[in-house]
Amino acid sequence: MSQIASYSAQAVLKDGTPVQIRALRASDEADMLAAIERTGPSSLQSRFFVMKRYFSEKERAFFMDVDFSNHVALAALVEEQGRLTIIGGGRYVVTDPGRAEMAFVVVDAWQGRGIGSLLLRHLIDIAQEHGMQELTAEVLSDNAPMRSVFAKSDFKPARSDDPRTVRLTLDLASPRPA
Repeated sequence: MSQIASYSAQAVLKDGTPVQIRALRASDEADMLAAIERTGPSSLQSRFFVMKRYFSEKERAFFMDVDFSNHVALAALVEEQGRLTIIGGGRYVVTDPGRAEMAFVVVDAWQGRGIGSLLLRHLIDIAQEHGMQELTAEVLSDNAPMRSVFAKSDFKPARSDDPRTVRLTLDLASPRPA
């Protein structure tokens, strides 16, 4: 396991709320499932492209067994009722050498507050540091908020095989504007 497995950073949202962005841990499974319970059906459909409420053991293993080499996952946590609570997550999975696909989910009550953008920035930095050359994401075409998050980070639309989705790509090999 790489050093990303111990990744942790502190950030502050525009409204002053402190957020911890850290590597997802195997011990986070119950908290991740609790976050999914707090996420509405349309948000889950935006993430999984189908109505999703429950996960098979195989799906749970995929989401939680992160090797931090070919599969990197971060969690966003805030203090709620006296304890740190997962309110979102983002990940990338290597699909080909130097290329990875990204995905995100944010609990409904925390959407629109910059959590997705924060997770995205951290994952881009990690991907660049570890030699990724391109990041991609498939987003439902009607998911304007997430498309906007990607656009602000210079992701460009690319051809998608599915008419319901927009494929977005970020070329990490090219210099990025500051």
